[in-house]
Amino acid sequence: MGLLGEVLMLPAAPMRGAAWVLRQVVAEAERLYYDPSTIQRELAALNQRLEAGEVSEEEFDRLEDELLARMEEGARRR
Repeated sequence: MGLLGEVLMLPAAPMRGAAWVLRQVVAEAERLYYDPSTIQRELAALNQRLEAGEVSEEEFDRLEDELLARMEEGARRR
C-alpha cells in the first residue's frame, strides 16, 4: 500500500491497534488454557477437592474428563 493508501487508512489505525491487542490477549489466554502444567495443577486441585468431600465421584469424573480432553486438545494444537 502506498503513501496515499496509508493516509486514507489512518482513521482506522485505532481499530487496527485494538484488534491486534485483542488477538494477543486471546492467544495468551488460549496458551494458558491449554498449558499442560496449568491443567496438571487443576487436576491436583480437583483431586484435593474430591478427598475433602467437596465434589462427588460423578462430578470428579466429569471434571477430570474435561481437563484431560483439554490436555489432549492442547497437545493436538502443537
